[in-house]
Amino acid sequence: MPSATFVLSAFGDEIAPDPKEQLSFLRSLKIGYLELRGAWSKNVLQFDDNETARVSRICKEHGIQVSCIGSPIGKTPIVAPIEQEIGNLDRAFKIADGVNTRSIRIFSFYPPDTTSNIRYDEYVAQATERLARLTRAAENEGFDLLLENEKEIVGDTPERCYTILRAVNSPRLRFTWDPANFVQVGVGNTTDRGWPTLGKYVAYVHVKDALLGSGAVKPAGEGDGQVKKLLSHLRDNGYRGFLSLEPHLAGGPESMAQAAAALRKLLAELDCSESEALGIA
Repeated sequence: MPSATFVLSAFGDEIAPDPKEQLSFLRSLKIGYLELRGAWSKNVLQFDDNETARVSRICKEHGIQVSCIGSPIGKTPIVAPIEQEIGNLDRAFKIADGVNTRSIRIFSFYPPDTTSNIRYDEYVAQATERLARLTRAAENEGFDLLLENEKEIVGDTPERCYTILRAVNSPRLRFTWDPANFVQVGVGNTTDRGWPTLGKYVAYVHVKDALLGSGAVKPAGEGDGQVKKLLSHLRDNGYRGFLSLEPHLAGGPESMAQAAAALRKLLAELDCSESEALGIA
């Protein structure tokens, strides 16, 4: 069995707006990585160069690194000019450089009608074409794009995510698996259904769970997202990557602590060791 490396990261903006508070609390939880989505109540793509440098300096002061830029790229209408998102991605490259990460989270665009996903298949080819353009930019600049499944987005089910990833066919476009987001669009048995096709693309995991029916978000292992089974597949396949906590619970430090404890409980049950770093350059 190949050896797996699990490294915890977290969305600091779910702890507090102030990045110093975010990182201080992550330190107290013995989490050494931050998924940078926001600080000072600003989205990461709104950071100017001085704010980017300030975040980088605060991270160094706290001994915490950035695992990924949690950008909103691709959370835009599929009919909007793609040049807007190409510009946003170029800005994300500069911010990522400034905080020393090569990974950027993206999405697969809002179709014209999000009241139901029964017609989303009609937009897969268009979403694929747009994502291919973004991926070519990432290839040119040496970054990895991490496509997240999300509700009301073309790539909301395992099947559509797989179709997109297979069609783009680039090592620079990998998959961020979010169990709760699958559950919230009605995907039952998420790991059983998605792993056979998506497993080879998974390079990042967002850790939260949810209940079928209500869609209520829960800590890992307390919902219908088959999080424990997902972790076991990752372990058995030698996954070397991040498990990024995104509680989406009541908010604040207590929710992050609860989310971390739930994940660590599952890792202990699976005899999975947690590492402080990936051990790669």
